[in-house]
Amino acid sequence: MSRDGYGAAVSLPGDPPGGPRAALVWGVGVAVYFVAVIFRTSLGVAGLDAADRFEVNASALSTFSILQLLVYAGMQIPVGLMVDRLGTKKVLTIGVLLFTLGQLGFALSPSYGMALASRALLGCGDAMTFISVLRLGSRWFPARRGPMIAQLAGLVGMAGNLVSTIVIARLLHGVGWTAAFAGSAAAGVVVLVLLLLFLKDHPEGHEAPPSHAGAVFVRRQIAESWREPGTRLGMWVHFTTQFPAMVFLLLWGVPFLVEAQGLSRETAGELLTLVVASNMVVGLVYGQIIARHHAARAPLALGTVAATATLWATTLVYPGDHAPMWLLVTLCTVLGACGPASMIGFDFARPANPPERQGTASGIVNMGGFVASMTTLFAVGVLLDATGDNYRIAFASVFVLEALGVVQILRLTSRTARRERERLVASRVEAVHVPV
Repeated sequence: MSRDGYGAAVSLPGDPPGGPRAALVWGVGVAVYFVAVIFRTSLGVAGLDAADRFEVNASALSTFSILQLLVYAGMQIPVGLMVDRLGTKKVLTIGVLLFTLGQLGFALSPSYGMALASRALLGCGDAMTFISVLRLGSRWFPARRGPMIAQLAGLVGMAGNLVSTIVIARLLHGVGWTAAFAGSAAAGVVVLVLLLLFLKDHPEGHEAPPSHAGAVFVRRQIAESWREPGTRLGMWVHFTTQFPAMVFLLLWGVPFLVEAQGLSRETAGELLTLVVASNMVVGLVYGQIIARHHAARAPLALGTVAATATLWATTLVYPGDHAPMWLLVTLCTVLGACGPASMIGFDFARPANPPERQGTASGIVNMGGFVASMTTLFAVGVLLDATGDNYRIAFASVFVLEALGVVQILRLTSRTARRERERLVASRVEAVHVPV
């Protein structure tokens, strides 16, 4: 059983059974994603240390995250095609090897250039994880569980972010740069062993239709996925909702809180932890709501954007040198909703595409938020250098991308709803004519 856009139950023949075996296999895939997020976000708590270690300014510091996200975003469609063509296990194996080598290389890099190359390698491996985990969930669990499974995957990812903000930060200031980053790389070896021993692409009897290699296959997969308004809407939802929190957690949160708001590093780390904790709670709530009421997808996404923009604007224009603590706490709590809201993008793309296109469609959606994050990371760094570290002007770039995304969401929502209604009617007609 699944649900249409109005909450009505819809039978989906051939759904995977789920169960304990599915939970085990999916859990291994999510563990890989968990480690990838630890490595991805570890720079967020080390931004000031990296600036000192490599003797770089704000623009050069932002290049670490920009390059990592550029590689990540650029890999999304190729990775989606790889998942559709090669399967989840092979792609995840490649991803683990790459992001582990990237984290280890970052620990040992003696120069800015080598550190950049290491972050690019890490971003390449990281790019192979989340789409693979989404595909794994859709192959092992019934469709009705799709929204909750996706939100749980995002929640586990945020738990990885929590490890960065608490464990990596303490290790960094306790044992030093090299030991902290090299020691964390051992987690990649652990999940690689689990992956090779326990992960399987799909349960018996639920093989995906065979795909074909070649340029024609690639063009068709991308064109047919993009043709669906649900895929495009999913991409813009992801674009608009994810980046405010990603930029904050990935690089600029600690510098903003320490240098612009006058907080200690310990207090800034606690506020980043609040973003992560809020994300985990909101993710569970959003998953439950969407699983029961698909019509709530667009209102939840747009409501999150409105709340985020309101809190950022209030914080940036607050009179005086520093915003009060209650406002910063509220801002970080609201930023926690950005991750769960971005997952709604996949709930638009999933019903719009058949199983053999899920990887490609998810890659298109996932590219949206990381393109927005990369653009904002760059804009904030450039504006900080140009204005003498004026964070109010630098963070105003957030509103430009949010406005662009909202326009696109409003433009595509009605088209997507119409297509979903047409598909629902067609599936009911087909079910009526299926011989018993």
